[in-house]
Amino acid sequence: MTYLYYQTTTTGGQTKVNDKTKAEWEHLANKENWRITQLPNGYYQTEVSNPNNEEWHDVTRRETMEGAESAIDGSIDHFAKKLEATKGPKVVKTFNK
Repeated sequence: MTYLYYQTTTTGGQTKVNDKTKAEWEHLANKENWRITQLPNGYYQTEVSNPNNEEWHDVTRRETMEGAESAIDGSIDHFAKKLEATKGPKVVKTFNK
C-alpha cells in the first residue's frame, strides 16, 4: 500500500495531473476492480487488479470481512476525491451586489 499511496499522491510539484495518473485513479475509484480474499490464517486481504493485465495486488489485511470492505470503500472515496480535485476549484457560493 505504501508504494500505491506514494505513486498516487506524488505529483512532483505539478498542478496538473497527467492522463496516465488520472486513468489509474479512475481504475482505483471503481469498486469492480477490487476483491477480498480470505487467507489461510483467517484474515481477509483486499486486492486491486492491475489495469494493464489480469494480476491482482494485495493492499491491506483485516480481521473481518466488514473491515476489509470498509477499507476498500475508504480507498475508493480517497481516489474519487482526488479525481474531483483534478477538475479544479468549483463555485460554492456567490453574492449579489
